[in-house]
Amino acid sequence: MGDEATGDERIGIICDPNHQVFGVVAETLRKRGYDVEFLEPGVEQPRDRLDRLTMLVNKKARWESLDALEYAERNGIKTWNGYVASLLLFNRVSQLGCLAAAGFRIPSILTEPPDGDYVAKGFIDIGDDPVANGTGDFYQRLLDADGPDHKYYAVHDGNETHTAVVRFDSKLHGERERLGPGTIDTDVAVRIERLLDFLGARALGVDVIRVDDRWVAVDSNPATSFKHTGLETPLADSIEDALRG
Repeated sequence: MGDEATGDERIGIICDPNHQVFGVVAETLRKRGYDVEFLEPGVEQPRDRLDRLTMLVNKKARWESLDALEYAERNGIKTWNGYVASLLLFNRVSQLGCLAAAGFRIPSILTEPPDGDYVAKGFIDIGDDPVANGTGDFYQRLLDADGPDHKYYAVHDGNETHTAVVRFDSKLHGERERLGPGTIDTDVAVRIERLLDFLGARALGVDVIRVDDRWVAVDSNPATSFKHTGLETPLADSIEDALRG
């Protein structure tokens, strides 16, 4: 895709090297002539190691990842899903604002627990899962969903956006169980493309649920796994296109 690799372009991926998706993505990029290395998630990235990179890719929602992305962009290192998009989506309040701006219906934010069942969330979506009927920085009424959660995965490869949907049990019920692939809703896909565009992001995950016959967006992740989507090749194409851009 695009120009051939020169052999001296180094891509760093903040991710477990054994990740079932990004391990394949890394190997695909190596076969195309790129030098790819994995950076340990959840630790401060040494500046001299970042300085050797041509591009930084983040696959982990951690404070240290945000720090590395900010450093990269300040020092002329290209990023895939950059600092601003990650900062906006790791903050759950600004995340909801971004989803609404893209045309999604979103749950209301409450400063106190409401009557009945509710979801408690922290402001920052880093190592902090929502809790049913617990204590948080803000609250949302527990919506009566028609069926399971649908997680949309979208990646833009420079020419088009590739989308996949996987159905899950709600994480509020404990360990999240994958239920299988879902059917892409065109309206949801269009809104995700809009979200990608105005965030300047290359790839996102968006969780939606069906409420009163309408889709409601409840979460978005700029460092999502893409497991069980079959999008390894578009992900590699996207990283390569961002490197060439």
